Amino acid sequence: MLTPTAMPAKKNRLYAQILIVVTLTVVAAGCAPPGPGALLKGKKLLDRGDYAEAVSELKTATTLLATNAVAWDYYGVALQHAGELADAEAAYLNALHFDRDLVEAHYNLGCLYMEEDKYGEARTEFTAYTLRRSNTPEGWLKLGDAQLREGDDLLAERSFSTALSLSQDNAEALNGLGLARMHRGKTHDAAEFFAAAVQHHPDFGPALLNLATVEAEYLHDNHAALENYRKYLALTPPPGDADAVTALVRKLEQMPGAALSAPKPKPAQNATSVSLEPAPEPRVSRSETTAANTEPRENPPSEPRRYISNPPPEVVRVAPEQEVATAGQPGETEGAAPPGESRGMGYRLNPAQRFNSATGQEAYTDTGVTPLPPENGGPAAAAPPKPKIIPRAAPVFPRYLYLSPRKPGAGDRKAATRAFAQAQEDEQGRDLAGAMSLYEKATQLDPSWFEAQYNYGVLAYERGDYPRALMADEMALAIKPGSTEARYNFALALRSAGYVTDAERELGKVIAADPDNARAHLALGNLYAQQLEDPGRARTQYLKVLALDPGNPRAADIEFWLSANPP
Repeated sequence: MLTPTAMPAKKNRLYAQILIVVTLTVVAAGCAPPGPGALLKGKKLLDRGDYAEAVSELKTATTLLATNAVAWDYYGVALQHAGELADAEAAYLNALHFDRDLVEAHYNLGCLYMEEDKYGEARTEFTAYTLRRSNTPEGWLKLGDAQLREGDDLLAERSFSTALSLSQDNAEALNGLGLARMHRGKTHDAAEFFAAAVQHHPDFGPALLNLATVEAEYLHDNHAALENYRKYLALTPPPGDADAVTALVRKLEQMPGAALSAPKPKPAQNATSVSLEPAPEPRVSRSETTAANTEPRENPPSEPRRYISNPPPEVVRVAPEQEVATAGQPGETEGAAPPGESRGMGYRLNPAQRFNSATGQEAYTDTGVTPLPPENGGPAAAAPPKPKIIPRAAPVFPRYLYLSPRKPGAGDRKAATRAFAQAQEDEQGRDLAGAMSLYEKATQLDPSWFEAQYNYGVLAYERGDYPRALMADEMALAIKPGSTEARYNFALALRSAGYVTDAERELGKVIAADPDNARAHLALGNLYAQQLEDPGRARTQYLKVLALDPGNPRAADIEFWLSANPP
C-alpha cells in the first residue's frame, strides 16, 4: 500500500516549493509554462487519487522537464499506484540518475521492490534512505521489514529497536521486535512485545492477532488467546480474515479449560526503552587523493515520506606506485550488512511475517500476521508438539579455478599512463563504463603495471563484474604477491562470486601476512557468521577486531552479535 505523497529531500524540497510557488503565480496570471504546469497538475491529481490522469500529466512533465528528478519521482509514484511497476522502477531510477541525493526516490524504489518481493534490493534502498534520514522511524521500520523477510532477524531487531527509540510506543516497531524474537525462538519475549504494542495501540490488528496466536500455539493459554481473538474480531472495520478467526474461536471455546483463568504474559515494561543506536554511516572516499569522510546527517523531514539504485558506490583508487586498499570491507560498502546471525543457528518457528506501514492518515492494517493455527482442532491443536531441531548440513560451495598467471612483462607505460589518467577522470564523472574500458586498455598496454591491474579489478568488483575482477586481482597479485590490499580485494571478489571456501583461504593469507589487519579479521568473521555458519570461529574473529580496533565503526554491530550469540 502506498503511503501519502510528500515533498522531496531537503535541498530538493526547497527547490520544489519555489517551483510550485512560481508555478501557482504563473497559473494565476493565466500563462503557466507547460512543464511546471504539468508537474503541478500531476501532483494535485496524485493527491486526489486520480492515478491514471496523474500518469498522463506527469509523463508530460518528465518529457518537458527531462532532467528534473522531482518530476521523475512523482511520475514513479503515479505509475506504481496505477500498477505499472516496471515503468515505475525506471522512473525512480531516472530520478536518482539526475539527483543521487533525492533520498525519497530511494524510499519509493524500496517500497516498489518490496511489492515485487525483491527483498535484497529493497533492503539496499532503505539502507540508503536511513543513512540520510537516520532520525525518521519510517525508514527504519521499512528496513526492518525487508531484513525480516530476508531472514536477518538480528539486523531486523536492531532496525526496529532504532525506530522505537525514535518513536516511543510505536506499534509497528514493537510488533516487529516481537516477530524478530519469535523467529529466534524467544516466544515469551515475543509475547511481551506484542502485548506492549496492544497496550499502547489497542486497535493495531497485527499485534492483537500475533499475540493471540502465540498464546494459543506456544504458551497454551487458551483463555488469554480467546480474549485477544475476540478483540481482534471487534475491530472496525472488520479484518479480512474474520471468518477464519471466528471459526478458530469457536473451536477454542469448546476445548477443555478455555474458560479458565490463566496468567497472561506481562507487557514488556521496558519495551519502549529498547534502543540500539543505528550503525555509523560508511566512510566514502571520492578518489585516491580524498580522505575518507562521513556524510553529514540531515534533519528529519517534517512529514512522513511516500515510497522512496543503490547509494553511490565507494571508490578508492591508487595513484601510480602506491597501494591503497579498496573501501569494500563488509559493513562499509553499499549493500553490505554488518555482522549478522548465522543462518541455521536456531529453529525458525514461523516464516517471516508481513505488515504494512501505518503512517500519516493511513490506518493500521491486518495483513501478514502470524499464521493461524491449523483448523483440525482436537487435543493436538491445544498442545501442539514441540518442533524438533534438525541440524543443517554443512554448506557446500563451488571452488574457484585459479588462473595462476605468471608475472607479465613490461609494456608501453607511457601510453598506459594516458589511458589510466583518462579512466580516473571518467570515473570521477561517473562514466563507469568508459572508465572500465580505459582501465582495461591500460592493462593491455602495460600488463606489468600493478596500479592499472588493481584499479581495473576494483572497478569491475564494484560493477558486479566478478570474472573480470578476479582476473585483474590475480594479475595484480602476480605482479606483487605480497600486496595484502590486492589479496584482500581478491578475497572479497571470491566471496561475492560464491567461492566462499576460497575467500576464506585468501583472507587467511592476508591475516598470516598481517596479523593486526582488523579489516581482514572483520571480513573473515562475517564469512564465518553468514556464509559458513560457524559462530565459534566468527566469535574469535570478531573479538580480535575489537581488540585491535576498539573504535571500529562496526564495533557496536559486533557487540550486538556477540551478545546474541553467546559461546
